[in-house]
Parts: sequence; structure tokens; C-alpha cells
Amino acid sequence: MDDKTVTELSDLMRIDAKIDELVRQIELLSYVNPINIEEQRKKFFASKYLTDPVFEYPEINFDKFKLHRELFTQPIERIEDANIRKLYEEIIYTYSGLIQCIETIGSGKKFYYNCLHCFGTPTEKDVENAKFILHFEEEDPKEKRFEQKFDAKQTEAFFREFSRPYDFEYHIDRSRKISAAAMVLNNIKTLVINDNHKFSEHELQVLGNHEIGVHMVTTMNGLLHPLKIFSHGFPGYEETQEGLAVFAEYMSNNLTVKRLKELAYRVIAVDSLAKGYDFSKTFRLLHNQFDLDRDSAFNITLRVHRGGGFTKDYLYLTGLKKVYDYYKSGQDLSLLLTGKVTLEYLPEIKLLIDSDLAVEPVYRTKAYSENNNTNKTVDFILNNLN
Repeated sequence: MDDKTVTELSDLMRIDAKIDELVRQIELLSYVNPINIEEQRKKFFASKYLTDPVFEYPEINFDKFKLHRELFTQPIERIEDANIRKLYEEIIYTYSGLIQCIETIGSGKKFYYNCLHCFGTPTEKDVENAKFILHFEEEDPKEKRFEQKFDAKQTEAFFREFSRPYDFEYHIDRSRKISAAAMVLNNIKTLVINDNHKFSEHELQVLGNHEIGVHMVTTMNGLLHPLKIFSHGFPGYEETQEGLAVFAEYMSNNLTVKRLKELAYRVIAVDSLAKGYDFSKTFRLLHNQFDLDRDSAFNITLRVHRGGGFTKDYLYLTGLKKVYDYYKSGQDLSLLLTGKVTLEYLPEIKLLIDSDLAVEPVYRTKAYSENNNTNKTVDFILNNLN
């Protein structure tokens, strides 16, 4: 390797390391989840669904302006390879956008418009796909596997046992201040379990394959690369990441029509946000027009309206369709497990691996190799989404 090449690689590694230092402070999900969910749930139900909740959010503990400034002063012109240089340009714009999202949480329209820039909003085709799914009959809710009987402590024990074959270590916390049943905080290698939630046997399997089988697997793989951006995320990685996670539910034979409907309701809710609906109107749309039970309707509405309008939730369904089609076309999923990456950047991932700036994934999603899916209805639905 000549001196010029060594210098170029050194510049890239320094830029990557600096971006890593800056963006490890940015975990959007740490800030966008309200800290007073249960209190506002009770007030909303007591108002007969008429008075919008007033949510409170965690305080931001980083210097927003300094982060913006330091991101944009990175000397990316020193990166000689045009494709890698363009990737890092887009990475900087992406993380600047996420900082703007965080600094405007709770401000209403400002946060919503920043989310539009980062995550987009459903197309007419996406909404039609969601409505198509809603025509199908759900599984019998009285089946024993759907009985909600496990508390957070029992769920923690399940996750520890589920993770044993993966042979990596991570933290588990419990919280009453998250909107999801469970979620992975990538930056601190932590699984957070909702302490207010009762889990069913089926839900545990779904979450194990989704949160551990993909989110934690890609977190751990992302940490193994010389370039740290695999850990923090490529531009637009959320769609591919959530698509992979739901696809793991499918491959483990845990993706049900009910679960697909949940993803469809999220698309409907984000679309209602784009149409200007407030919290109570989105809730009534789901609860009254689509006959969704009030707790499920509240949780989906909360996920979409938190912060002032969080549009990311429609990406679960679009991501699932893209990953499903990619797999059915005979493509290998392994490169998508290298970290928080996207389908759109596969050529760059291959280039980085060939240049010894990235490595093949060490941890693999077990559901992908086992492929236990037998649900013909779910297959029919996924095959017929546009």
C-alpha cells in the first residue's frame, strides 16, 4: 500500500471516528417517547376521546448547535473514492436531520416537518396496501398463544434464554415510559421492556425474533467493523432494518394476519397525520371507523403523534415488502445483517468489505436459516401487495 493510499485511509478513519464520537449522543427513541403516557391515557379516556393528551418528554442533554457545526466541518473532500465520499456526505445530512428532529420534539409542526424530511410519509399505494390487508380475517384471539399473561420480569427471563444461542452480551432494562412493548437502544446495547405491558406467548416469540434476532444482531455486527458508521446507521436504514425485523417474524412462523393488520393501522395513522388529523381524530378513525379496540387504537395513535408527528411507523410495512421481495428473488440476506444498513447501499457495503473497511457478519438471524414459515394466508397477502 503506497503512502497516498495510507493517507487517504487515515483521513477516512479519522472522519468516521469523529462522526462516531458525535452521533453516539443521538438516539431519537430515547427522546421521543413521552414520560407521562399512562397519566395522559387515563385523562384521554375520561374525556371520552375528545381532549388531546399533553405529553412531556425527556430533556435533551447535548449541545445541538455544536453537533451540527462539528458534523459539517468534517473534511470529507479528503475521501478520494467518490462513492464512499458521497455516502459520508449523505450520512452527515442524515444525522443533522435527526438532530433537528430531536431539538424540535414537542413543538408540533416543526417536529412533524423534520420527520417528513427524515422518514417521508405513505404514498397512495402504501395506503391501498394497508387497506387491502385489513380485509383479511384475523386469527382466533381466544387461542392460548394469544393469552396475555407474562409480566415484564418473566419476559426478561424469556429474552435471556432466547438470546443464549447468539452468544453476545447486552443489557436489559425495564421502563414504564415507552410506547412499544419492547425496543432496542442501539447506542447503549440495551433492550428495554415495557413494565406496564402483559405479554402473550406469541408476542414473546415475535419480539424475540424481531428485537434480538435482527435489531440486536445488527447492533452487535455493526460494532465489529473498522468503520463505525455500520453501528450508527446508513442513511435511511430504518426501513430496511424494520423490514428485516418483521421478516424474521415471518420466517419463524410468527407473522400473523393480526400483526400485519397492526402494521397496516400504523400506515393509516401516519396517513391521517399527513391529512392534518390531530391525536383525538386519528384515535377515533382507528377506534370507531376501523373498529380497533381502544387500547390498541391509543397505542398506535401515540406512536404516530408522539413528539408532534412521528412518521417512521409506516416504514415497517414498506420495509417488509421490500425485504420479502428481495428474499423471494433468491438474494442473500447476510449483507443486510452487517449493521444498520440499507438495501439501497449494497454496492457500497460490498466495496467496503472488499477494501477491508468492513467485515462479513459474524452473527446471523437464526429464523432466516431455519425458515419455519407455513402461513399461506400471510404469503398470499405479501405476494399481492403492490
